[in-house]
Amino acid sequence: MKLGLNLGYWGIGPRGDDALEAVRAVEELGFDSVWVAESYGSDVVSVLAWLAPQTETIKLGAAIMQVPARPPAAAAMAGVTIDALSGGRFIFGFGPSGPQVSEGWYGVPYQKPWGRTREYIEIVRKIVAREGPVTHDGPHYPLPTPDGIGQGKALKLNIHPIRNEIPVFVGAIGRKSVEMAAEICDGWIPIFSSPDAFMSTWGEHLGAGFEKGGRSREDLEISPTLQIGIDGDLDAARGMVKAGLLLYLGGMGSRDTNFYVDLTHRFGFGEVADEVQSLYLDGKREEAYAALPDELVDATSLVGSEDEVRERIAKYEEIGVDRLIVSPIQPDPVERKHTLERLADMVGVGAPA
Repeated sequence: MKLGLNLGYWGIGPRGDDALEAVRAVEELGFDSVWVAESYGSDVVSVLAWLAPQTETIKLGAAIMQVPARPPAAAAMAGVTIDALSGGRFIFGFGPSGPQVSEGWYGVPYQKPWGRTREYIEIVRKIVAREGPVTHDGPHYPLPTPDGIGQGKALKLNIHPIRNEIPVFVGAIGRKSVEMAAEICDGWIPIFSSPDAFMSTWGEHLGAGFEKGGRSREDLEISPTLQIGIDGDLDAARGMVKAGLLLYLGGMGSRDTNFYVDLTHRFGFGEVADEVQSLYLDGKREEAYAALPDELVDATSLVGSEDEVRERIAKYEEIGVDRLIVSPIQPDPVERKHTLERLADMVGVGAPA
């Protein structure tokens, strides 16, 4: 099983020399990848381009580039550029964001988000393949656009990518989106996963996607994101995880639409999710935080004693997860590095040759 480091949102998580030190440390430890996120602050492209010349072997993953943030051509251009700057180490990661961010921040309607994402991936792959001028007949991204002044022209990327196929991952948790990942994507990044309920939550949808795409499990790299804290002040560490759960269950959506609440129902904590969301949206944030049990933290993170963390890692290995993308909870760089060293030892990754 491979390991990735999740830097998260630049400016909220590690940044500057602190982030670079963490990335170089895991590169030396044998982590295969580092991943960067975007929401409505820092962007993925800038951070990965900054990391490219300051690293040597580690893969540079987008987790995720939001589909409403840029046209597919802009995403493809950024991807082939970072791939060239890094010597072929870039990994695309896409997702549709959510209705609040898509419509409120980017001004992009949120109808049929995964239909849009499918078309987006198709166009990005066409551009990177560079087999000819790019046209597309889909309803979401017709190329050339029929809505302009009639002078649009099908174009071909005017540089030669160093790779004509760059892996495409998606961040997905819904039933149909996970099915699409299994059908057409190179990798899948689930959030808030529980190894005990992983296959009962997603197995059916993965299987349907593999069948639809004529593919097998070996065609998809599964890389859940997890917060990690080993030993030390576990109450404080669980508090950090709860802060994230509070934001996603309470604030990432409305009473009508919250994908994370729906997901939490599917792995056995539905009553908790409903209570946390209701309290949060009623402005009772302290009560919402207090309603989060340690059991939910333990189910969705790698926080605990060394034996507890080893046990959870073993469960992910048993279900065939390909990579764990981890976010160390410790703000202190020395403690964070020690945690990552212990994790590398548990998983058995070695320094690159």
